[in-house]
Amino acid sequence: MTFVVTEACIKCKYTDCVEVCPVDCFHEGPNFLVIDPEECIDCTLCEPECPIEAIYPEDDLPAGQESFIEINKELSEKWPVITAMKDAPEDADDWAQVKDKAHLLERGDD
Repeated sequence: MTFVVTEACIKCKYTDCVEVCPVDCFHEGPNFLVIDPEECIDCTLCEPECPIEAIYPEDDLPAGQESFIEINKELSEKWPVITAMKDAPEDADDWAQVKDKAHLLERGDD
């Protein structure tokens, strides 16, 4: 099992989770973070650090978020590793409670 970053992270991109990851499995895109399922060691450290509860165990994803398993896998192969916490986007708090943001995901090749 691996952990998965879900839709809630889109346009928020808080990086609290990155600070605690012992294996550097997070990758950063324009407005989203993903977890490399090949690198994730299921340590559970990242999940409680996410201020918007966007990280879940693969086997416990909320309904409708299953597509993010493949999105994390795909984009972790394209995006660079992020190993240090950064400031969130200025409008991150405005996006924190917004639902149905999948169409706003920027893949970097758009």
